[in-house]
Amino acid sequence: MTLIKTSTALPQSEDSLFDFIQKAAVIGTWEVDLKSNILTWSEETKNIHEVSSDYIPNVETSLSYYKEGYSRDTITKLFTDSIEKHESFDTELQIITAKGNEKWVRSIGQPIFENGECVKVQGLFQDIDEKTKNSKKLAFKEEQLRRTFDHAVVGMAILDLKGNWLKINKSLCDTLGYSREELMETPFVDITYPEDKKIGYKGVNDMVNGTINHFETEIRYISKKGDIVWTLVSSTLVKNDKGEPQHFVVQINDLTDIKKSSSKVEQLLETTENQNKRLLNFAHIVSHNLRSHYGNLDMLLDIMKMDMPETTKNEIFPLIKEAVNHLGETVENLNEVAAINVKNDIELEPINLLDIFNKAFKSISAQIIESKTKICMDIDADIYVKGIPAYLDSIILNFLTNAIKYKKADEPAKIEVYAFAKKNKIVLQIKDHGLGIDLEKHGNKLFGMYKTFHKHKDSRGLGLFITKNQIEAVGGQIEVESEVNVGTTFNLIFIRHEKN
Repeated sequence: MTLIKTSTALPQSEDSLFDFIQKAAVIGTWEVDLKSNILTWSEETKNIHEVSSDYIPNVETSLSYYKEGYSRDTITKLFTDSIEKHESFDTELQIITAKGNEKWVRSIGQPIFENGECVKVQGLFQDIDEKTKNSKKLAFKEEQLRRTFDHAVVGMAILDLKGNWLKINKSLCDTLGYSREELMETPFVDITYPEDKKIGYKGVNDMVNGTINHFETEIRYISKKGDIVWTLVSSTLVKNDKGEPQHFVVQINDLTDIKKSSSKVEQLLETTENQNKRLLNFAHIVSHNLRSHYGNLDMLLDIMKMDMPETTKNEIFPLIKEAVNHLGETVENLNEVAAINVKNDIELEPINLLDIFNKAFKSISAQIIESKTKICMDIDADIYVKGIPAYLDSIILNFLTNAIKYKKADEPAKIEVYAFAKKNKIVLQIKDHGLGIDLEKHGNKLFGMYKTFHKHKDSRGLGLFITKNQIEAVGGQIEVESEVNVGTTFNLIFIRHEKN
């Protein structure tokens, strides 16, 4: 790496201009005098190597600045060929400076001849480190983008401003069933579903006019097999550094499976709704007819008892009367359950929990006294929930009477009632110390219709079923914890009413 020495000295003004150009362009000069074996570097060449201005280079040490391996081997061969084969060179390699920094440099060399013999090699030396690194970073990012584009799991394409394909990826070809070559030769508009061809026009025009930068819509395409392909198309306009539109980058997500699934769900919901309506109508018809039959049977039995009392004094008549009474109870139960399930637009009102419990205690005071039931209650007088008074009366009475009914045989019933706030909910906890329920055995059918878990003459298996429906009808939930011979805890969760 040497300074080019000329036989004629430059004037001072030209010399100063030459130095200025070297520094401004970060270009140094070098020269090797093969007769004297002297290597000369310009000031800028020394700066690039990060050596002092009084540094004296030689051919051997100058080559050692090149990074070991490809760079050093390459410059050694090029310098040798320049001398022996009279070849010029221009290459970009890496050096390691005196301060240990790696740099990309451009080294240019040209042999000088006298009488056909190479007497000098002179050239230029340029710092291209920043430019090269930026270029490599850009190339790396471009490669990443290319790989992302080519291997994306969704369809991607680049289109010109007229809608012609410029580039497409494999996923898009797979989605539409075309080979890359076939799709490139098929105009974009030709594969668009006829009714959807005008959907994207406004979005495209708005992007080109600068109103929007991004456009997204659902569009149907026609595959090579003629099938409809539902897609979500996201398009972005790319502009140059002058703000001029260049092309569109389009992402095409296949929604066909989602659309098919949604259609099946809609059909299923429609079918379920129709079936529910038919079942509801059937329930009303059955309920009405059973009520009529029950009324007729009950009336006939009463007439028989009055007009033919001798026929009722046998073992069969009481059984018939009991069966008819049970039929009447079943009809009433069915009516009650149906009434809960058909009320879709229930208007909830604020209800004071303490008032409801006090009312319930009065209603069953005789049972409480007779059974010697002990009640422990902690409910703040300011707690209100949203509900229907009739439902809440029924719910509380059912849990209190169950706690008394299913107490342990050898001790009086004990009931604990607590209420507390939990975010926007009120948890009403009713705990007994009775027979308990085997949840491992009965947990999945605890709230089923006509399900009983204890041998009690008054058990009908409807209380918990109706209660659960009533709680859910007012937007509540019910949770249960139970252990056999220990007791049961029901957590009733209601919507909290906030007083203004």
